[in-house]
This record gives sequence, C-alpha cells and structure tokens, in this order.
Amino acid sequence: MTLGPTFIKLGQLLSTRPDVAPPEYVDVLSTLQDEVPPADWAAAKEVLEAELGPVDETFDEFDTEAISGASLGQVYRAVHDGEQVAVKVRRPGIVPLVNADLRVIRWSLPVLIYLVDESSAFSLSNLADEFSKTIRQEMDYGRERTMLEEISENFADDEEIRIPRTHEGASGESVLTMEYLPGTKINDIDELDARGVDRTELAERLQRIYLQMIIDDGVFHADPHPGNLAVDEEGAVIFYDFGMSGRVDPYIQKKIVDFYVAIAEQDTDAILDALVNMGTLSPEADREVMGQIMELAIQDARGEDIEQYRVQQIIEQVEGTIYEFPLRLPRNLALVLRVATVVEGVCVTLDPDFDFISVATDYLAEQGYREQTARRIASDAAGQAQETAGALVSVPPKLDRVLDGLEDEDLTVNINVKDDDDVMRDLAKRLILGIFVAAGVLSAALIYAFGQDWRVSAGILAVTAPIVVMLWRSFRRKQKSIRAKPQFTRQSMRQREGD
Repeated sequence: MTLGPTFIKLGQLLSTRPDVAPPEYVDVLSTLQDEVPPADWAAAKEVLEAELGPVDETFDEFDTEAISGASLGQVYRAVHDGEQVAVKVRRPGIVPLVNADLRVIRWSLPVLIYLVDESSAFSLSNLADEFSKTIRQEMDYGRERTMLEEISENFADDEEIRIPRTHEGASGESVLTMEYLPGTKINDIDELDARGVDRTELAERLQRIYLQMIIDDGVFHADPHPGNLAVDEEGAVIFYDFGMSGRVDPYIQKKIVDFYVAIAEQDTDAILDALVNMGTLSPEADREVMGQIMELAIQDARGEDIEQYRVQQIIEQVEGTIYEFPLRLPRNLALVLRVATVVEGVCVTLDPDFDFISVATDYLAEQGYREQTARRIASDAAGQAQETAGALVSVPPKLDRVLDGLEDEDLTVNINVKDDDDVMRDLAKRLILGIFVAAGVLSAALIYAFGQDWRVSAGILAVTAPIVVMLWRSFRRKQKSIRAKPQFTRQSMRQREGD
C-alpha cells in the first residue's frame, strides 16, 4: 500500500495490456492480487453511517469482521430485512488518496509518452484516460448497483447464472448491500471435481455468458478473475463485484461480431480488416506478417501444436521492432480485451484443452450472426459489382477525353507528396551526414598519404567518428515511407466543386 491503492489497480490493468508493457512485465503483473488487509471497523463504520445512518437501525445484525478486503473497499456479512446480505463499504479516506495517485500518473504521463514510440504512446495515453475513468466508476457504488441490476435483468430467465439482488434501502454512493450468495471459487478444481461438476461444460457456459454480454446485451461484467466467480450447489455460476463493468456501443459490437466470424472462418484477411475497422491495427501494418501471426494465434487458441520453426521465422521478421508493433488499443475496447483475456485464462484453468474458437463459432451460428455477416458481405459485393458495371459505362468517355488531352500535350497532373513521417527530412539528413563522413575520411586519407603528421589524420577521423555513428543509427531506425496523394481523386474533385 506504500504507493497507494491506485497502483495495485494500475498494475492489474497493465497485466492485460501487452500493447503497453513488455511481456516479462505482463507476466509478473498478472500475479498481482487486489487483496489488502481491511481497514479498522471504527473507520469503516464512519463511512457506513455517514451514508445510511446508525448501523443498528439499518441492519438486523451486523458482523464487524470483514470477510474480504480490497484496495478500494471491503465486505461484511449482515442481516437486512430478515435476509442474509453482503455489505460492501468503500475504504475510508480512499477518494482523496486515489485523486492524489491519479495526479501523480497524470504528471508522469507526458514524460513516459516522450520516452516511448508513437504506437506505445497512443496506447499509453488511452490507458491513462481509461484507468482514470474506470477507477472513479469503481468507487461509485451507486453506478455499480445500476450496472448490476441491468445485467441481472438481461439474465433474468437463465437459471444457470446467479447475480445478487440489491437492497436499495441499504445502499448508496459508498455502501452497497446485496444478497449473500455463497459458492465454491471457480478455480477450486479439487472441490469442483469432488462435487462432480463438469468443468468443460462450465468453461463453455462461462464463455457463452460473456459472449452474450458483449455481443448481444452491450453491457458486461468486466472483472472476471476467479475471486469474483463462484459455483453454487446447483452448478450455477455466481458473479460478484460489478464495480468494473462496461458498455459496448453498437458499432463496436458489430465489428466484434465481424472479428469473431472471421476467426471462425479462419479468414486472416477478414480478421485484419476487422482489427483495422475497430482501430486496433494500423492500416499501414505489414499484412503478410500480421496474417502469419493471426494464423499462429488461431492455432494457439484452438490448443493445436505450433511448429516451432514457424514461430521462429515470424519472430525473426519482427525482432527489433516489437515495441513499434502496429497493434494499439482504443479506450472503448480496453475493457473488452481485459474480459477476453481473463475469461480465457479461467476457462483454460477449468479445462486445459478448452477451445475458445469452437465455442464462439457455435454461439455465432446459433444466434444467426454468421448468416447475417454472410448476407451483408454478399450485399456489399453486389453493391461493388453494380458500381463496377456503372464504371464500365462511364469510364470510356472520360478516358477518351484524357487521351485527347494527352495527344494535344495539354494534360496536367498535380500530385502532393504526403510525408507525415518526415521521410524527406531523414533522407536529407542522411545525405548531409554522408557528405561529411566522405569528406572526413577522404581528407584523413589524403593527409596521411602525402606524409603529413599522422596525428592530424587521427584528429580528423576522431571528429568524423560521431558522424559515422549518427549515420549508422539513422539507417537502423524503422524504415518509413511516403505516399503520393493525387489531386484528381474523386474526393478532391468534390471538394473543389464545393469550394
């Protein structure tokens, strides 16, 4: 707790962000647990009574020993209106502490962004925005109750999932009272086996629940680590702690469906298109390399054996540029990625041979998403065919006019060179450095050849050496490209007509 509870949450979030943290850091951070000793009852009581009034008047019974403690809150058992309940109380003094931690992160961010490459800076900036928003939402128990009740309503007719009912009269912004639902932790394999639970079926059911939340409902429980998932006596999955919940807007839902369908079809081009449309992949990424990586990812997700030489070949292609990798994570997808990562880990714990793609494929087929996607693709193809047919009629006369202009030597084409990556500047810099290096080496060689003092040649070479290093480093940097943007594109013509 020395650095403040905010950094525990930040470490957990970073453990699901390979686009920000190096793999070795992700491995270590993934073991970070949000378990800290609960605050003294006297301090927690002040928070509770400031929200609800005297404890004895609100609850029939109240056990002052916390049953769990986390960085932002702690949970007690009690009885309210004759029902066993769990009472979640915000940790005393947590709001100013979190605000101080967030200020430290905000002040540090410009320095961190300056030290990393452009792709990581994009993800890092989004991570900071997302984290600040998420942790503030997680401290708002009024919001948590609203999200919990909405998700519960979406599964009201499903007896295989249990979400605690809330007690509105004993809840507020800093206190949340809900039904007490005991169960076996979902990663307690020995206990589940002793009870005869089918772990493969349980893993598939859990995956389907999250697919429904994200794809169908658009609102989801976003913290599915084993401490927040349990199994009751009837085998239903119990969900705890809805502080970290999120929403998915319809556009992203549609693109996620496209992504899942592409994975089901093992269509790497469609997978890359979906990633580009969602903003997670740079349009300028090397599609051949990314396609190979997606093929390996699909094999890995299916639990198939991956030939080591193929992995090595791809590693060699991206070695040295891994932190400039063209994957990035927009804020509206960060929680979705967290859910996908953590849920898959829980499912693999339940069943080491769990096939995520097979479950997702079956779900998409049952819900009709694959047919919808196929019809939309066919419709898009028909539209493109219609455009092509129209072009066959309109292009010949236009082409004839262009050729007439060319024959009359009266054709002008203007091209603007788009150089967002300053390629021209880099080329000029290399040219100048090369001239200095050539001049320095040639001068030193001539002076030495004509019998002059060797120390003069050595001095010239010493001055030239740093320039050689600068030139060498300029060629070591990632190669960039420039793009020519013709001024007679359809969009440009429309803009001119509008002007």
